[in-house]
Amino acid sequence: MNRIFPQPRTLDGNPARESKTLESEEDCCGPFSCCTRRGFWISAWTLLLLTLLTFIIWLVSSFGLPPPSQMTRACATTSNQTGFLCDDRDTCIPASLVCDHVRSCTHGEDEEEALCGNVPHSLPSFLVFHCSDPTSWVFEDRKCDGFNDCGDCSDEGTLARCPPCGPQWWSCPSTWYQYCGCVPRDLCRDRVQHCSDWSDEYICPGP
Repeated sequence: MNRIFPQPRTLDGNPARESKTLESEEDCCGPFSCCTRRGFWISAWTLLLLTLLTFIIWLVSSFGLPPPSQMTRACATTSNQTGFLCDDRDTCIPASLVCDHVRSCTHGEDEEEALCGNVPHSLPSFLVFHCSDPTSWVFEDRKCDGFNDCGDCSDEGTLARCPPCGPQWWSCPSTWYQYCGCVPRDLCRDRVQHCSDWSDEYICPGP
């Protein structure tokens, strides 16, 4: 006759669960345990990251860092003239102050050798206006200023796309070399002919 032993129970009356055997515990801590496998993958990922970092360092040392992007130097001055933007990205100096042997930008970038070494060819195109005479040029902010900077008035005419004479100027064909199609109003009625039709002395109302 077989004897039936009662199943062990906990204090609350529920059947007690079988505890893990010593063998299963040893399986988790053996030479090929889950702990060992986890350490293996951590080591593998660490080695991969070190290899990648070494490769990046080799690329930088072999080919160097990519060159920084060129900043745009074109800007408009407070008088709405073409200007040169300094490194502080805030100061905009008139085009004609570039390469004049005076440092107008704080760090002197307007007088650098790369910019001023072979004027006008070394200057950015936005700073230069080419006169009708291919051997002559003026700074961009000198065109349409009322004065004959090119010597043939091409910087004050249709080539420069200048607007009509401003309120401080009188429109007429000038007899003076320094003016073109506009004469300063403060020269009107000064008893000196500045217009070929004398309109500066008989029609111009003055300043």
